[in-house]
Amino acid sequence: MKLTFIGADHEVTGSCHYLEAAGRKFLVDCGMEQGRDVYVNQEIPVPAGEIDFVLLTHAHIDHSGRLPELYAKGFRGPVYATEATSNLCDIMLRDSAHIQEFEAEWRNRKGKRSGKELFVPAYTMADAMGVIDNFVECPYQKIINPAPDIRVRFMDAGHLLGSASIELWIREGEVEKKLVFSGDIGNLHQPLIKDPTTISEADVVIMESTYGDRLHGERPDYAARLAEVIQRTFDRGGNVVIPSFAVGRTQEMLYFIRQIKRDGLVTGYDNFKVYVDSPLANEATTIFSEHVYDCYDEEALELVHAGINPLSFPGLRVSITSEDSIGINYNTEPKVIISASGMCDAGRIKHHLKHNLWRQECTILFVGYQSNGTLGRALVEGAEEVRLFGEEIHVAAEICQLPGISGHADMNGLLNWAKAFSASAPSRVFVVHGEDSVTDSFAGRLHEELGYRAMAPFSGTVYDIAENVIEKEAVGIPAPTRRIISPKTSKAARTFEKLLSMGQRLLSVIRGCEGRPNKELERFTREIQSLCDKYE
Repeated sequence: MKLTFIGADHEVTGSCHYLEAAGRKFLVDCGMEQGRDVYVNQEIPVPAGEIDFVLLTHAHIDHSGRLPELYAKGFRGPVYATEATSNLCDIMLRDSAHIQEFEAEWRNRKGKRSGKELFVPAYTMADAMGVIDNFVECPYQKIINPAPDIRVRFMDAGHLLGSASIELWIREGEVEKKLVFSGDIGNLHQPLIKDPTTISEADVVIMESTYGDRLHGERPDYAARLAEVIQRTFDRGGNVVIPSFAVGRTQEMLYFIRQIKRDGLVTGYDNFKVYVDSPLANEATTIFSEHVYDCYDEEALELVHAGINPLSFPGLRVSITSEDSIGINYNTEPKVIISASGMCDAGRIKHHLKHNLWRQECTILFVGYQSNGTLGRALVEGAEEVRLFGEEIHVAAEICQLPGISGHADMNGLLNWAKAFSASAPSRVFVVHGEDSVTDSFAGRLHEELGYRAMAPFSGTVYDIAENVIEKEAVGIPAPTRRIISPKTSKAARTFEKLLSMGQRLLSVIRGCEGRPNKELERFTREIQSLCDKYE
């Protein structure tokens, strides 16, 4: 029974944990790093083809985004997730692949003219579609058995539609241990979705710490604060541009704007237009509406039962095509533009920033966490110039944040979630998914206030679950500046890596054939021999 920490260790994004237990090799999350890479992440220690299955806490790309890459390297096992997470990943992973292919095409077209080397995306649309087909939908609160001696239960984490904390029971011989992976723990009283569920028993807890060093403060009247920003911006004749995560935060904004329009909180601009310029966000909104009864909270359900769509209102416009998106900036009337990505590092939001950042009458309103190294973080921290599409853009617009808006529990929320285990304190608590200093400080608070044996591991740390010992304690290795690999080397390396992974998978398949009829084994042997003869 071993747990290896791979990603989001002393960092906020790229969540990934590798386990070897009960004769199986599997992952909990397989996320993409976003923003600045702080520390080097250890690679998953076995070929992708040897991984039996993946347990996924939720659909955000920093938890799911490398699943297509895993598939490209040979993984063919099931991905267990809640139904809503599976539905969201269907659109989010395809969108991620599309963005990567588009960015690669754009960069290579421009780079070719200036003699720059080829940029290779991490994975393709075919890889995303391949792994999406392997998702297995799991209901909340029902125990499933992905393998003998392994039991799993998904509990509502209150962070995003379909998000879950994962209870994991592992048995080897007479020894059984229970692990709990928090996933991202939700903030209390978020619009639409339920509050996080607490869990009371575990031998080992792996928990996030995104806001482990700060408080959100008193819960503001979100609709009133948003209305104030819209009113003063419209009075200046400008647009309110909201960089927003397409899944979760966009739907919350629609929820608040419906309230604003219902209560007449913005005056003088009757039926003002709100553009959702993100095909992904529009698809996600549809998925939200399909999960009313398993994910919505009581307040949202009351609206539904009264025949009111919590996410719709007069003046709402959706933008699907590129032509739709371009047309928004030719419309001179004051408006609200909600567009992805939430950290401004990709997608259509960059075009809206290009058209609005230099206009002092406009407002760029941030409504979510901005990771280190992202364009969003730079703007929030006061950048006066930013570079977009090769052009320097002066920042004259008002830059502001809507306080208190967060899908993550704050420090007290995290502590309260952890307190649920206090009746039978876990043997270990590992603190992950937080900025470098935050993980250590929050681990210290868990020890001082709750008496837990807590630590913040670096990527590469290996923990023996059965013996409750750190088998290998890794140190943080600062990530080097990324270098561009030559096109021939990058393509060849990626292709050969796939071949090696497939070779490892073939060996696993061969081992699994033991006991099959001799005729099948002889036929399989001849097929392998034929391939070997062809390429030797």
